[in-house]
Amino acid sequence: MSLEQQLIERLQQLSPSHLEVVNESSGHGGYFPGKESHFKVIVVSEIFAGLRLVQRHQKIYAVAGDLLSPGKIHALAIHAFLPEEWQGQDTSSPNCAHAPKS
Repeated sequence: MSLEQQLIERLQQLSPSHLEVVNESSGHGGYFPGKESHFKVIVVSEIFAGLRLVQRHQKIYAVAGDLLSPGKIHALAIHAFLPEEWQGQDTSSPNCAHAPKS
């Protein structure tokens, strides 16, 4: 099973009303087809109620667990929202300075 699919399955533990997992590996140095190293997640869940941003991130790190170990996911951009916070948020990612040039 791909790292992306494993990450999706684990994030389901947070009971998201909206979940996006984007493999952004192709925008980073050393990319080759099929590489899974850089991801962005957008998680919208009531489970974040009353939590500061760092606590929300800690919840996501906890469920991702060993997927964030060497040789697996190298970078994880996290956008964690309550449903009422999510609308209109910019979750675009900046370009990597080491991205492959076309």
